[in-house]
Amino acid sequence: MIRARLAEARLALMLLTRLPAGRLHDPVPGIGASAWAFPLAGLAVGGGAALALALAATVLPLPLAVLIALMVQIALTGALHEDGLADCADGIWGGQSPARRLEILRDSRIGSYGALALILSVGLRWQALLLLAETDLPLALAALVALAMLSRLAPVLLLTLLPPARADGLGHAAKAVTGRMLGAAALLALAPAAALLPLLPLLAVIVAQLALTLGLATFARRRLGGQTGDVLGAGQQLAEIAGLLVLVAGR
Repeated sequence: MIRARLAEARLALMLLTRLPAGRLHDPVPGIGASAWAFPLAGLAVGGGAALALALAATVLPLPLAVLIALMVQIALTGALHEDGLADCADGIWGGQSPARRLEILRDSRIGSYGALALILSVGLRWQALLLLAETDLPLALAALVALAMLSRLAPVLLLTLLPPARADGLGHAAKAVTGRMLGAAALLALAPAAALLPLLPLLAVIVAQLALTLGLATFARRRLGGQTGDVLGAGQQLAEIAGLLVLVAGR
């Protein structure tokens, strides 16, 4: 049992980060079985970004230090979620039918919607994190870790609520996610977040992220017929942005 859980956690790191996680041995767990451990990947990414911010802030102006922290965050994931957000923006807004939208999602070229989505995503995260860091650097450091974990609940919730939109790809391979896995992932993310963030801001973050993820689920079902790997990445990005904006609004 413990060996199986460790294998699932390692698979989550392999899927969601560029961190070395060794090799998996047979029997290799299914992608969906690792969904409960998605917040652990967030812990690694958020922890690395927080460490980068803490170190950079000692020698650089805060705007540059925050930007470096975001660069580290993106590097640790290989821009996986940003790529999903860009593809999702191009596909959902650029196609006239679900089949055509799914074709666009698979196109490696980036369009106007995708480029704008990336600019807005990085810009909003940079400015929101900077505002937090200027008023309360420890809170900004805590937010990097807590939101990295909480935002990775969004893909798990999307996998739980939506069928795969196509018969292959990451979204199809990870389809076997149950409410029990979602509960385990939520517990894994919420426990550290409760220790890192004040209670009322944390509750506001959870409400905002849940509302946005449910809205994305409804939109993806209508426009695509379900979820894809790109939709999962977009969900993480939107949840992280929502969390940062809520924390800034509460300052």
